[in-house]
Amino acid sequence: MNTKPIIALDFPSEKEVFQFLSNFNEPIFVKIGMELYLQEGPSIVQKVKEQGHDIFLDLKLHDIPNTVRSAMKGLARLGVDLVNVHAAGGIDMMRGALEGLEAGTPAGKERAKLIAVTQLTSTTEEQMQNEQMISLSLLDSVLHYARITKEAGLDGVVCSVHEAGQIGEACGQEFLRVTPGIRLPGGEAHDQKRIATPNGAKASGSSLIVVGRAITGAADPAAAYKKVCDLWEEN
Repeated sequence: MNTKPIIALDFPSEKEVFQFLSNFNEPIFVKIGMELYLQEGPSIVQKVKEQGHDIFLDLKLHDIPNTVRSAMKGLARLGVDLVNVHAAGGIDMMRGALEGLEAGTPAGKERAKLIAVTQLTSTTEEQMQNEQMISLSLLDSVLHYARITKEAGLDGVVCSVHEAGQIGEACGQEFLRVTPGIRLPGGEAHDQKRIATPNGAKASGSSLIVVGRAITGAADPAAAYKKVCDLWEEN
């Protein structure tokens, strides 16, 4: 699987996406999230794929098992490389997602990797305890979600850099730890609470990193991407 840094295409329209992608003369790994997917529909996935890019479709499915199974079966036909659900949906839902993904993957094609969101990187321990009524520490909550994700047969989780190493120890190094909240040294945190630099993420045990505004908001996105890649690969 491509292990290059994933660029979050957090744009509201197809036009802005392809203006941004025109900065690159090579295939890259990109994330299409809810904002873009809901504005442009499945066609945006097809058009980005036609340019040769790998895609993480970040829709964070969370519903009853049968609904998620059916939805994932449809998403499988889009040919994305990585897709996700919420671990909070439970083991049965995650197993349903995997069943749907396998059933919907065209014959002869490799199914997308399936991962589950543990706790969002915008969530603090205080918020988790007060608003979700989870009395565990944030780390223990994330580790619990990672363990049940592995039990369900999924390929890994979305977590913050700060939990990646311990998830690797608990679930095995082959278990993916996809970490958003990545900033260049000195960059702004924006709405993320648990953040790190690319090299800090690698040292902490991340398998894949997702980078947004540090690249998409840069005056020279290609140069910013190269800097992210250099930092990611230096360890």
